[in-house]
Amino acid sequence: MKEYRPGDKVVLPPYGVGVVASIMQRTISGNQRAYYQVEFPNTRSKAYVPVESPQSARMRPALCREEIEEILELLRNGRLSLPRQWAARHRKTSEILAEGDPYRIATLAGQLRAWELERGLPDLDRQAFRRAIHLLAEEVCQAMEVSLEEARAMFENAWGEELN
Repeated sequence: MKEYRPGDKVVLPPYGVGVVASIMQRTISGNQRAYYQVEFPNTRSKAYVPVESPQSARMRPALCREEIEEILELLRNGRLSLPRQWAARHRKTSEILAEGDPYRIATLAGQLRAWELERGLPDLDRQAFRRAIHLLAEEVCQAMEVSLEEARAMFENAWGEELN
């Protein structure tokens, strides 16, 4: 099990990228337990995640600089088998976005972009594509210490085109 320290950047779906601010003891229902206090930049939001089971909240380490090239490659060439029927496809894309795995999200975005170029995207797929790009840009900007706009520009450069 991964142990986190204050200052570690983490991702907590669906909140996004945060920083472990501290490890604190809290009493809940008469039981005292240790919790990671996760704070989210540019907000006053905080989350408390049990130290003994951060995976139960799907907390994971944020992407690091060395992983960005693989994310860009998946954005360029990621392919994914998605259902043809829109309701089943919407369920699948929503599931991928909610689980928060940046590699699966980048693969999904790569597939949706390929469809956009081939035939255009229906509204729900376009929304999923925008959400995927937003989630990835949020994480890339933290890993690379750049602005959200600069992260999106990295994606555009990877594709050789502007995002809509």
